[in-house]
Parts: sequence; C-alpha cells; structure tokens
Amino acid sequence: MTPSDNLRVAVVGAGAMGSDHVRRITSTIAGADVVAIVDPDTARATAATAHAPGAITAASFEAALDATAVDAVVVATPGFLHEPVLVPALERGLAVLCEKPLTTSAADSLRIVELEQATSDRPRIQVGFMRRFDKGYQELRALRESGENGALLALHHAHRNPTTPPNFSESMLIHDSVIHEIDIIPFITGEAITSVEVKKPRRNSLAPADLPEPQFVLFTTESGTMAIVEISVNAQFGYQVTTDAVFESGVAYIGRETSLTLVARGVAGQGVTPSFIERFGAAYDEEVQRWVDAARHGGIDGPSAWDGYTASVVAEVAVRAQQSGALESVTYATAKPAFYATAPRGA
Repeated sequence: MTPSDNLRVAVVGAGAMGSDHVRRITSTIAGADVVAIVDPDTARATAATAHAPGAITAASFEAALDATAVDAVVVATPGFLHEPVLVPALERGLAVLCEKPLTTSAADSLRIVELEQATSDRPRIQVGFMRRFDKGYQELRALRESGENGALLALHHAHRNPTTPPNFSESMLIHDSVIHEIDIIPFITGEAITSVEVKKPRRNSLAPADLPEPQFVLFTTESGTMAIVEISVNAQFGYQVTTDAVFESGVAYIGRETSLTLVARGVAGQGVTPSFIERFGAAYDEEVQRWVDAARHGGIDGPSAWDGYTASVVAEVAVRAQQSGALESVTYATAKPAFYATAPRGA
C-alpha cells in the first residue's frame, strides 16, 4: 500500500471490544476500512458487520487472509488466543494493534518479541494499553517529568468494575484488569517495576464464592516509588478508575470527575460511567487513530511488543504473589533491545 491508501483492517474477535473497534474504525477513525471480521461465532461476526457494511466474515484469521487483501489486524480475542494471530500477522508483515495483554505468559510474549525482530526491520505490533492516550495519565506523566512538585513518592490506583462475567478467576484480576496499572505505572514513573506483593482484605460477599476480592496489589519501582492498586471487580455501582499521585510537595488526582457534580438539598452527587467504553472512549479513539496513521507509514505510535513483554513478566510475578502472600521480585529475561529504542509518543 502507499501512504495515501486506506489501511485494510481485519478485526479478530467480535465481542464487546472487537465490535467497538469495528464501529470506531468505520465511523470515527480516518484512513482505515474494516474489510474482515473474524470470529468462530458466525452470528456474532455477522452482527458486527452492521457497523462495517461490505466487510466479509470468517471463522479463522487464516480464512480471512485467504479471502481478502489485508494490511493490518486488530486482535481483540481473549488473551490466550493472541499468539495464534500474532505469529501469522508478523510472518506476513502486517501492522498489528493487539489488545492487552500481548499474551498471557512471559515466555510467549518474549517469543513474539523475538519473532518481530526476526521478521521486520521495525516494530509492527502496538499493544492496546489505551490509558497512555488518556489526557489525565498524560498530564500525570508530564507533571512528574517537570519536577515542579519534587519527586513522585507514591501512586494510589483504584480499579473498580460493577460485576464479573462467568468463570472469572483470581488470576484474571491480574491478567485482565491490573495489567493496565502494570503498564501505566512505568509510563508515569519512567521506571521499571522491581517487586510485587498482594494483600487480601475482607472478601466482598457480592463476589462469586470462589473469587477472593477485592485485593491490594503493591508494586515498587527502581527508585522505591510505591504504587498501590485496589482491584475490586464486583463493586456493583459502575466502572471507576482513579489515580492519586503523591509528590514531595503536592498531590494530583485523576479519574474522579468524569461528569457533572450536582449539589442540591444538602447532598452532592456525581454520575459514574457504566463501563470502560464510556470512561476511556476518547483515549480509545486517540489510540486507534494514531495507530492507523503510523501503520500507513510502516510504524507504530504507542506501546510496543516490548512493553507487552515487560507487562507480562510483572503480571506473572503478581499472580505468584497472589498465591504466596510474599513479596516477590521481578526479573526480566533480557535488557530492552535496540530494536525498540526509538520511543513513539505513546511509549
């Protein structure tokens, strides 16, 4: 393709996230067209074509590649199904936007990092850590970089979902939810995570009987900055993600004011977003537009496969900390390759 051509995109996975990306690319994003929707559930794939008239449906990624010309792929399947899409995408030189996590194991993620370097002269995988594109998180990072309030001492994160789907396991608290904080902590602090500990308070009786939550996940970075993540996934009232940043001479807050606050009859009230789509809709739009713009020129503009790998390493250690109850150290298999040295704006 030439830089003036629209990117021909296959969306793999037609669930809530994949369908939302189909709608976004078709109605909000410039420079791309959805040409294929892949899902083994034929009815779900067909339903998603309502947002992308003319797109074909296929039960597998390989079938879609055989049926139509594709330049790029959005991977929106569950994490354990990412690698079977990422491998043929890299082998064919396609641009990739892969929803988090890159894979569900550090070893698998490292293999993807190695394959990307072997099959391309530049990064082609952008990982869907969309919080990097949220204005609030960008402002926190800029505030830390400015040094205006001294050193960043600690972060307080709250990640609350209204309910969990069936068969949601304890490890999914990390791999499906806290993975976002695992990525955003190095983004804000500019440092790698070096240790993890998990604390389990009194259990929420509204959670499934086999799901011990909420949990507090304690991360420490290279300089000793601590980040505390409250993960509560059966909070009932809606979807809420907040961060407090504690500096030497100030405290910054994001995520609390997402709608009008009304004070009346002696009571103050504010709406709460029902899901991640409303809370981070603008960030998703920014993320996908920047990916499309970069992919049309052969690159990425956001978190790389290396960022996906380091997040997978920390997530694996965090799951171990859930089980052990001990402070667990984080060790990365290798230093960051020069291949990933040029950081795009969203890195």
